[in-house]
Parts: sequence; structure tokens; C-alpha cells
Amino acid sequence: MSGTSILVYAERVGGNLGEIEKLLAGALKDFDGIHVLPFFHPYDGDDAGFDPIDHTIVDPRLGTWADFKRISATHELTADLIVNHASNLSPEFLDWQEKGDASEYAGMFLTFDKVFPNGGSEKDITSFYRPRPGFPFTAYEVAGERRLVWTTFMPSQVDIDIEHERGMDYLKRVLEALKSGGVKVVRFDAVGYAVKTPGTDSFMTKETLEFVKEITDLIHSYDMRVLVEVHAHYTQQLEIAPLVDLIYDFQTAPLLLHSLFTGTVDRLADWFKIRPNNCLNVLDTHDGYGVIDGGPIGGRPGLITQDEMAHIFDVAEKNTAGHSAIASVVPQWFTLPHQINATLPAIVNDDDAYVLMRAVQFFLPGEPQVYYVGLLNGMDDKELFEKTGQGRDVNRHHYTPQEIEKALTQPVTQAIIALARLRKHPAFEGSFSWETTGQSSMSLGWVNGQNELHLRIDTAKPTFEIESLGPFKTSNYQGFRELASY
Repeated sequence: MSGTSILVYAERVGGNLGEIEKLLAGALKDFDGIHVLPFFHPYDGDDAGFDPIDHTIVDPRLGTWADFKRISATHELTADLIVNHASNLSPEFLDWQEKGDASEYAGMFLTFDKVFPNGGSEKDITSFYRPRPGFPFTAYEVAGERRLVWTTFMPSQVDIDIEHERGMDYLKRVLEALKSGGVKVVRFDAVGYAVKTPGTDSFMTKETLEFVKEITDLIHSYDMRVLVEVHAHYTQQLEIAPLVDLIYDFQTAPLLLHSLFTGTVDRLADWFKIRPNNCLNVLDTHDGYGVIDGGPIGGRPGLITQDEMAHIFDVAEKNTAGHSAIASVVPQWFTLPHQINATLPAIVNDDDAYVLMRAVQFFLPGEPQVYYVGLLNGMDDKELFEKTGQGRDVNRHHYTPQEIEKALTQPVTQAIIALARLRKHPAFEGSFSWETTGQSSMSLGWVNGQNELHLRIDTAKPTFEIESLGPFKTSNYQGFRELASY
């Protein structure tokens, strides 16, 4: 299996699972897997499904587990295990709110006193790393008493005590539902925040890594693979990679933009020297286009500098006619946005450069995954952004079946699909090598016996060429229009 996949929201790609099933049987049949972002009840909560009221059922507006079982018969299915939190409207939380210690779910949710049994100082509390402004807890009424409940992300997302048996019982119930629905890969969402350890920033600590090991063993017992999502300093990615089956490569994305916007490949080469092989190869995602993952964090130098990060944002702002600067958000803990809220085709603003990036993504060791908006060569949905005020919505367009059919005819989209087809070439079962061939150029290659594939890129022009040698197929593809014919 070549391990290529697409990343979708069920409600935004045709409106339901039935439309996705048709695409996987037709135009997108060359992809091997699919990750459907939270489809649980409800998929349209406060955080686009990442705040499930019921994490064990498919929202009936999208379909049923039977739809997923059919999809999983032909494609590897990935789904989220939201490790850190549940909804404040979940039956478990409401029952605890009503009954307190008499609830069968007492202990499932993390309260302030669990982390600070002797009270927390100002330094203790403010040291916690949080991705959003404000404090990481919310006052809730529980059995007639005001309690401080940890809410790392939003007040409606109540944190689970993963060290309590009730918390683990909850996660096991979710895993059993995913397993029965045909899920083969479990993605840990927000696992970096799940363990609270006083005296640290509680993000990706050694205690977090221990928890990742334990829950990975649990998921393996269900015969499922583990994918971990961590937006962090690149050294933390290297630490967690050996513990799981797949780790996101969030570093290649900003480094490719740096290469294209400066006409250099040296920073990209620095990453390739140490990059793990068990990566999920991504560029754009539902969370925007990450930049901080390649930069300095917590005083540690990055693969690119803060000034080089700023340059990426400046060029993106120019290429999007100023809109990316409007939609992107500067977090409380940094002086730049940590991601660009725009679609990748809009950020790059050049079809040749865009497909060059996709070609690198598909040639690297690991498992390439393409976000649905990028696959369909989508531009910023400014209307949706104006309606919701959420910056990420510019990259979360709701595609009708008719829009999808039209988008699939674009040469850029056809070229990306061709890369998924090319990834089945026998050369990819062999050995990988790469080299820099100039200040702005690089070659990536795969050799398996007599079968060879070579990708040559020049980020200054920008141009790319794919050469195939051997008995399987011998041909060259220069640019995305020729590649679309593969």
C-alpha cells in the first residue's frame, strides 16, 4: 500500500458520507485512505466537531457507522480520538453536574484541586501553556457547588482526567465504537495538553510522553494504528516519533514556502537530514497553514528564524491581497501568527510552484495526505469568514457536488490525483535518497531494482521534472500540465 490519503469534513465535501463514498469509488479511487474529521454528534458544535456531545455515534445528518464500514472495506479509515476533552453538554458531564460525587462519572473530569491539591500560586497557574487567551479553567455549578473545571481550549470543552479510571473508561468506550465502525488509524487530538504537571508548562512533557506510550499500547490492542498530532518545536516531533506509528510532518510545509519565497533549499535540506520516516506528509490542513512548527519556540532556535517566519507571512499577505493578514490570528504567547489562515493555492499564487510543493510531499518517505480544499485547488472562502468571523473558515469551504465535479476537471487537481497514482509505482517500495544540486535546486529519488523515479525541483524559477526509468514505465513529466496526463 502506498499510504496516500485525503483529509475531509463529511459535511463540507458534498454534504454527507454518501457523496464521499462515490468520490472514493470514482475520481479519487487512486487514494488509499481517508481521514474524516469529527463526524460525531454534533459535527457543528462550538469547535467544528472537536467538542463531541456523544463521541461514539455518527451524526445522523452525515450518515451512519454502516457507511463507514463500507468505506473501510476499500480504504484505510482514520478518525479522531479527542483525548483532552469532551463537551459540557455531554451526558457524562451533565450527570456529574447534577449528582456530583454520586454520579457514575465522578472523577472523569479534571478539576482545579486535582492538579493543585494544596492550591496554586500565580506562577504555577500562569506557567501552563495554552493555545488561546485567558486561563485554562472555567467555573461550573456541580451538585450545588461552584467548581473550577479545566477547559484548556474553550469553556464548552471540559477536560478529561486521563489519570482517573473513569476518564480511561470513557476513552475505551470511544475506542470500541471506532473499532466497530471500521477505523484502522486513530489520531490523537490535543494529546499534548492532556497531562497537567505542576511546575512545568504541561505541554509535551515527559509525563505526556509516558501517557502517549500507554495509550498507544492500548490502541494497538484494538489492532489499530496511532497517529499523533503535535504542533511543537521540531525536536519534540523527533522525541515522539519513535513512540507511535505515525507523526505529522508539520515542518516541511513552512520550509517549502521559505524555499519558494527565497529561492533557496538549504533550510529544507537541514530538515531532510533528520526527518523521521514514519511521517504523515502534510502541507495544508483544516487548522490552516502552519509556520511556527519550523520556527523558534521557547527560546530554542528553529529550522528557520523568526525573521524568516515573518517574511513568509509578508509574502503570503501580498499573494492574498492582504486577506491572510486579516484572517490570521496572533496568539497570546507569540508575536506572529502560528499559522496562515488562507488556502495553500492562494498563499503560493502560482500553479507551478503549488504542484511542485505537492510533488515534494508525495516523494518524501512517509504517507502523503492531501486536504480537500488543497486537492480541489480552492481559493479563500472570504464570504464564510465574514459570516463566522473565524479565520480558519477561509480554508474550510462547503463544496456542493456540482462544485466538486467542476473542480476535478482542473489540471492542478488532476496533477495531484496523478501524484497519488504515481505513488503506487514500484520504485517507492525501494530506497530513498536526496541531494541539493544548487542554491535553489534539489533532487529526490527512489530506486527499487531496475525501477527508478526522480524528482528535480528548482524553487527559484519555480519548475519541477519527474523522470521514470525502468521496465515499469519510462517517461518524463515537466510541470503540472504534463503530470496531469499520467
